[in-house]
Amino acid sequence: MTYKLWLKKLKLNYSKDVFDIIQFGSSVIEGDTPNDVDITVVFQKIPLKEQLNQAQEIKNQLQEQLNIPIHINVFDLYSFFDKGNFAKESILFYGRSLISNDYFSKKFDLNPKLQISYSLNKLQKKEKVMFHYLLKGKKGKYGLLRKYGGELLNPGLIEIAPEHEKIFLNAITEITKDFKIKKVFLSEP
Repeated sequence: MTYKLWLKKLKLNYSKDVFDIIQFGSSVIEGDTPNDVDITVVFQKIPLKEQLNQAQEIKNQLQEQLNIPIHINVFDLYSFFDKGNFAKESILFYGRSLISNDYFSKKFDLNPKLQISYSLNKLQKKEKVMFHYLLKGKKGKYGLLRKYGGELLNPGLIEIAPEHEKIFLNAITEITKDFKIKKVFLSEP
């Protein structure tokens, strides 16, 4: 169950010190069953105590409106990009802004995509046909690519949105184990 908070019209009051409020983690991944919602609040450069107080206010507002457990992290822009921040990659790649209703990374002109390269060489003809139907669909039913907005870049390479990772991997694994996953950021024009 995903909690697509970035699609809801949340009424959040926050100060001009807030750079962004981001949902990330298992709660944005289709096919995951999260116990809580991970939220990161990224601030402009203000004292840590003030960051913690403002983040707690945002957390309270979210819990009131949603009635779900919220786990909240705080960073300022400088500490967010620190090499010791192990959550940075997940937040940049999967994070969805509750302010802009889009990927957080787009604030830096980066569009996250997951590229899955696969080989069907070791498969029997029947399995190759099944794989094709899985991606493209059959008899008027949508395949995974159309259903989830993925794209076949060329034979053996598809590109999907990060939040659909689990759905694609579970389906592909049913047919073949011969694939690789690559996380990429495409520059936004």
